[in-house]
Amino acid sequence: MTDLAPPGGPGRRRAHPRHVRRLAAVGVTALAALVGLTLALRSTAAPACAVPPAPGSVHSGKATFYDSAGQGGNCSYPSAPANHRYVALGPSEYAAGAACGGHLDVTGPQGTVRVLVMDQCPECAPGHLDLSAEAFAQIADPVKGVVPVSYRAVVDPPLSGPLTFRIKEGASQWWFAVLVGDHGNPLRAVEVRQGDTWRAASRQDYNYWLIDSGAGPGPFTIRVTDTNGHRATATGIQLAPGRTQRADVRMYGGTTATEKRSAAPSRSASARPSATSSARVSASASARPRGSASGTPVGSLSAAPSTAVLDAAAGATGAATPPAAEPASCAG
Repeated sequence: MTDLAPPGGPGRRRAHPRHVRRLAAVGVTALAALVGLTLALRSTAAPACAVPPAPGSVHSGKATFYDSAGQGGNCSYPSAPANHRYVALGPSEYAAGAACGGHLDVTGPQGTVRVLVMDQCPECAPGHLDLSAEAFAQIADPVKGVVPVSYRAVVDPPLSGPLTFRIKEGASQWWFAVLVGDHGNPLRAVEVRQGDTWRAASRQDYNYWLIDSGAGPGPFTIRVTDTNGHRATATGIQLAPGRTQRADVRMYGGTTATEKRSAAPSRSASARPSATSSARVSASASARPRGSASGTPVGSLSAAPSTAVLDAAAGATGAATPPAAEPASCAG
């Protein structure tokens, strides 16, 4: 079974046979070139050098603001965070979903605010942050509409609770997709255990992790690794599409078990796009809605948490499949 296209994605329309014959008469080659160009422009893939803002560095840019209308944005979260402090990044920093769930500290003319990365701003150049209206009001007068800012990625922000897992609607034992929440740092890899091996899931640009051939009927054991090397393993995740299940383990700093760090290398600070955009992007001075690209309805919280444990030291039973490759570096 193939991946279900994320709701809100571009559709395809069949050409009428009569029109095809007519176009063939005037030149199939020209039509093919036009179609190829159109598909390339409509592709949702990230730019070749896309990578989230690197920790340890201060980036400069500008900020505007918008209103998500309570939706969870392109990262497919069931809803916006309760404190309404969030941000949408341009394609080069959203990085096909690799930035989802991370946090930025953004400083403007009137102060600093911490925001959750939960959305993509397709028209935003590198360095252009589209903040929630509430976040913008913390750092600048909303009347200004656009202000200069500096920002940095937050490393190991305090967690609101244990990890959450949401199996996507339409999932079955033959098609697996999961959304991981409350992980603090952006994620590097998500794996599902099958027998004595770990199967790597592939991150989609709408922030679900997919195993196209499925992972069985569950319950699932899911191992999560973030970009700062933290790794945790949750067990007992049910095949319950559309329902958010909260594990009893935090990604780091938890009290249920002793934290272990994985051997995964930390991200190089050089692997980031230019912090300052040379492009000029027009911005509205008023808040504007941006529809959620996920189109995922809100799922009810599970009352019964799953059993979860932190990952054992390197060399645990079962061969691990390699984590998903990091986005290409823009350095050089």
